[in-house]
Amino acid sequence: MRIVLFCENKYAFDILHPIQQEALREGGNEVLWYVHRKKITDFPFVDCRWTHSMQEVYDFSPEVIFCPGNIVPYYLPGVKVQIFHGYAGEKKGHWIIRHYFDTYFTQGPHFTRGFEKLAAKYGDFEVLETGWPRQDWVKEHLHAFDADREALLAESGRSRLVLYAPTFSPSLTSLPVMRDALVRLVEERDVAVVIKLHPLTAPEWVESYKQLAEEHPQIFFRDDFSVAKYELMADVMISDTSSTIYEFLLKDKPVITVRASSKEIRWKDIQDPEELCAAFDQVQSDEEQIRQRRWVIENYDPYLDGEVSHRMLEGARDYIRRHGVPKQRKVNLWRRYTSIKTFGRIKK
Repeated sequence: MRIVLFCENKYAFDILHPIQQEALREGGNEVLWYVHRKKITDFPFVDCRWTHSMQEVYDFSPEVIFCPGNIVPYYLPGVKVQIFHGYAGEKKGHWIIRHYFDTYFTQGPHFTRGFEKLAAKYGDFEVLETGWPRQDWVKEHLHAFDADREALLAESGRSRLVLYAPTFSPSLTSLPVMRDALVRLVEERDVAVVIKLHPLTAPEWVESYKQLAEEHPQIFFRDDFSVAKYELMADVMISDTSSTIYEFLLKDKPVITVRASSKEIRWKDIQDPEELCAAFDQVQSDEEQIRQRRWVIENYDPYLDGEVSHRMLEGARDYIRRHGVPKQRKVNLWRRYTSIKTFGRIKK
């Protein structure tokens, strides 16, 4: 099977990489990564075929395209599969049907129910529940960073590790109010804090929090590629309105948010950063918090078996067996215009 892994934004790399690994493990598959030049200039993996050229993607004649983003060019051949870039179902864009995709591979029952209703309404796409591919990476790396964690704790002289991973959106981020609260947390509790900002965070906030880490030996700023490593290392996460909240809850570990915009909050949310230390104490063993986390695991993504990518590849093959390989996707004039404006034209 000829597979395209479609990266419009950097966050797509570690979502799609488990699919690449499974496709190679199976054998008999060809994989091409598309990397959107306007947003991404580098490529993080070795020994992988990749391109900035949409013409090369078209000439590759893919049979399936896996896409974590919201748009994929309608004119490309292949089954166009939406696999999502997170679990933040409270964001309106998560549920918008843009008609670029032939099928939606959902993370768990909560999302499956919602998209099956939308599939019944629109009638032009299918839904298959597979889990989210980054969970395959999680299973493989559960203890891969234990030594890194212990090194940070030893350097800081503390026994617990907290991850601060806010969103970048100016209307949702907690960055303007959290500097002093993080300092109080490391001064009043036996914790070290790792700050991992979203790649799209405004430069002024990046510099501000880098400086904060330089001033406090129990605060560490990290700007490497992925937050996933630090989710595995940390005991508690602090955030605001971000899909990383759910990724952390799925590891059955507690989350504290600051002024989260979610309609259905199943973790500890505070309105005032002054409450952070008290919230940290509460979430360690609170039975209600534990119960809510278990609900998230069961409904958002119970597929922690390391077989998500296999299910996705088999789901694509099954679609092709039943429908053949689509030559292109039928979309309206506005969607065609958006697709061409974003990714350019190709020669057929």
